[in-house]
Amino acid sequence: MAFVIYGAGAIGGVLGARLHSAGFDVRLIARGAHLSAVRAGGLRVESPEGTTTVPVPVYGSPAEAGVEAGDVVILTMKSQDTPAALEALRAVADPSTPVVCVQNGVANERLALRLFSHVYGVCVMFPAAHVEPGVVQARSAPTPGILDIGRYPAGIDDTGRSVAGAFAKAGFVSEPREDIMRWKYRKLVMNLGNAVTALCGADDPDGAAAEVLALVRAEGEAVLAAAGIDVVDEQTDRERRAGILRMPAFEGRAPDGGSSVQSLLRGTGSIEADYLNGEIVLLARLHGVPAPANDLVRQLAVVAARERVAPGSVPASELLERLRA
Repeated sequence: MAFVIYGAGAIGGVLGARLHSAGFDVRLIARGAHLSAVRAGGLRVESPEGTTTVPVPVYGSPAEAGVEAGDVVILTMKSQDTPAALEALRAVADPSTPVVCVQNGVANERLALRLFSHVYGVCVMFPAAHVEPGVVQARSAPTPGILDIGRYPAGIDDTGRSVAGAFAKAGFVSEPREDIMRWKYRKLVMNLGNAVTALCGADDPDGAAAEVLALVRAEGEAVLAAAGIDVVDEQTDRERRAGILRMPAFEGRAPDGGSSVQSLLRGTGSIEADYLNGEIVLLARLHGVPAPANDLVRQLAVVAARERVAPGSVPASELLERLRA
């Protein structure tokens, strides 16, 4: 089984490096300065266990990387980049190519299924960072992450089991799950806080950011219930993750705050809020219920990314005041 990992940032970079080191045939797809840095000197992987440089092959596009019979394509880009990525992929990959969405949010699988017949969702519990070209960080050790997998929209098959086995060989915890989207919707609720942290920063001396976070998540739970979407309960999710992810400090560790903070730090000009908080806004509009907190946070995060402001530029107290108005 060979893996074409499309998007060599935090998640794709660490995952690709570990699969390569575990003996799998891996081809990364990257872009820009990151692509140039990895080509020039390999992929530097930093973690609490130390630093290694992995000579994993890297390419600039699916056409350059090639997608052959027997390959599995793993999507690891941010959701806002998925439509363009799929268009580039369909030009070179057979429609029966397995496509595995190792991505946050719940929209990527549906997008992929329009073009490819074998699509898999992965519930991503994987603390990682990418803020410098050529460098990725795995924040959890000795287990880098949890990557449970299932076929979309439901079920499991031999390919899914094989991918789970490969993830496990690379050091991850991974189980095949027939109901993977129930788990991904629980992760979506968790990810509603990504934009809050990006806007307000990781420090919360007066507890205002925690209040905003509670508002957007409670609103998200209410909207999912109104939409009739079955979601894994919080207790079951906590039990699944208990004791697996450990994140000791290490020298050079990137700032806390998650992937949306990293988008602002890198000045990419885009952020994933439209596919996280925006998913709740979409469902709310479809089912005639309000979602003002997620709508406001989503809009402010998109503006922050577009204007390339630093993380923490919006005082949490001001944001809370606007939500209470």
